[in-house]
Amino acid sequence: MSPLPDEEQPRPHPPHGEHGRPPTRADRWAGFKKSPFLPATVLLFILAAAAALFAASYTYSMANPTPHHIPTGVTGERDAARRSAFVGAMEKALDAQLDLKHYDTREEARRAIDEQRVFAVLDVRDGGAHVDLDVSSASGVSAAQVFTEAAPPVSKETGIPVTVKDLHPLQSGDPRGLTIFYISLAAVIIGFVGAIQLSVHARGLNPAERIAFTVGYALLGGFAIAAVADWWLGAVDLPFVESWLILALTMFSCGMVFTMFNTFFHRWAMIPTWGLLVLLGNPASGGAVAPPLLPTVIGRIGQWLPPGASVNAQHTAVYFQGHQHAFPFLVLGGWALVSCALFWFWRHKHPGGRGTQPLHAAAV
Repeated sequence: MSPLPDEEQPRPHPPHGEHGRPPTRADRWAGFKKSPFLPATVLLFILAAAAALFAASYTYSMANPTPHHIPTGVTGERDAARRSAFVGAMEKALDAQLDLKHYDTREEARRAIDEQRVFAVLDVRDGGAHVDLDVSSASGVSAAQVFTEAAPPVSKETGIPVTVKDLHPLQSGDPRGLTIFYISLAAVIIGFVGAIQLSVHARGLNPAERIAFTVGYALLGGFAIAAVADWWLGAVDLPFVESWLILALTMFSCGMVFTMFNTFFHRWAMIPTWGLLVLLGNPASGGAVAPPLLPTVIGRIGQWLPPGASVNAQHTAVYFQGHQHAFPFLVLGGWALVSCALFWFWRHKHPGGRGTQPLHAAAV
């Protein structure tokens, strides 16, 4: 006699008296933990906290930019009393301390601006009878703006004429200097969102394949962002290849950061990724507000994170050609290398991959 199909097998009867027994609190808790309601409830609180932290981070960093310590070059007579009076009045007007760096010639000071070591230069001439103030909007439009706005009242207060000159004005299509911040922001967000989508829709990718596809969408995505900003919208004239590769490296670094976190935190990997790159990295990048106007600690930390390094490298590529620094590339490359190494070393913990089993042997 053939056995009955599974659906026709007689089901065991519950023990006597179990029919009418109401579930206990332990039963309800056990059922709740196995249901989708537990992670959904946890997400309610996580999303509420994330919303509050998002608003707090961006508001604290960028809503009311305030000068703190502004690196400023000084040339001319060092001992001129009128120069000291002008600097003191400028600090009072800015409500900030000027970190004065003395240069023997104006050319040396302007070279320091080109290398983004100072944000402005005060050239004191004729015994303090006149001051030339050189600013650089490309170094940080907000920093240049506070100097430009403070100069007239300081000149009136001290009786010293001031001439303001912008050595590196912004391009006409980007009058607020935000295009570089926006394209870097796009590279950061699409970088880790792309890795999320690979983990969802291409879960079976093995580690080397996952890294290769991350490189692929980073190269294509970086090209698309640069092409839209430059060729289509004409917002900024990019040194195309250099800007493209900076955007691609940014996307790859951010994608591998999520992949690394996904290896250790699995379905909760979005939390540290969002916190590192969006809550902290983007407002601290110096793209929307110049680093001297950010809270001191945030401004310093931001340069060591992928968003800040991307903005830094892109600013130099666009406005300070010939003065590119290695530091932002070392930061981006460091995050990419560490993320790849941790992912590769603990790849057996990553919630993806299909192993080495031949496809023809896989179970149907």
